[in-house]
Amino acid sequence: MSKPESKDQVEDVERELKFANVDHSQLRSRLGELEAEQQGPPALEDNYIFDRDGELAADKKLLRLRVDRSGCRITFKGPAHYEGTVKVRGELETTLGDVETGRAILEALGYEQVARYQKYREEWLLGSQVISLDHTPIGDFAEFEGKGCDRVARRCGLDVDSAERRNYLRLYEDHVAENPDADREMVFAGEKGRT
Repeated sequence: MSKPESKDQVEDVERELKFANVDHSQLRSRLGELEAEQQGPPALEDNYIFDRDGELAADKKLLRLRVDRSGCRITFKGPAHYEGTVKVRGELETTLGDVETGRAILEALGYEQVARYQKYREEWLLGSQVISLDHTPIGDFAEFEGKGCDRVARRCGLDVDSAERRNYLRLYEDHVAENPDADREMVFAGEKGRT
């Protein structure tokens, strides 16, 4: 068996720009002008983060179960690096039958849920670029994913130098630090206590 020529051959690579405090109605209008295709109405995503004694977080890796309108997926993300302002990281993802089985497998391997966050995501496609309009309990964001995501973000009128480097977990940790009475999980009021 020969060795892969590059890391990209054994895992997908995620390229992403995230912007905070985005006016979704204005961005939606611009996407319409660019003839992007809306992929459906906004839908709730429930994300569960797993770790084992903090080993993944220490290595800047992430293990996630996500439940959304298309079902359940498990995702592993490697450490991030930056190409200019674009966050780049290895990503492996596959579909699971259900979240309960995924959770049971991870727990049998010694992982435990360490965080949870939710968002309502509205996805658009512009060529091969995915643009996500995310409504979260801490505000509205937009994510641009794919090769050339910086060019698409500029076409939408966004300043790529102002892209947010923190992921939703870090954004919420900072929110809790500034608001000590905030819930420990980034979930919408009607979803508290549900798993």
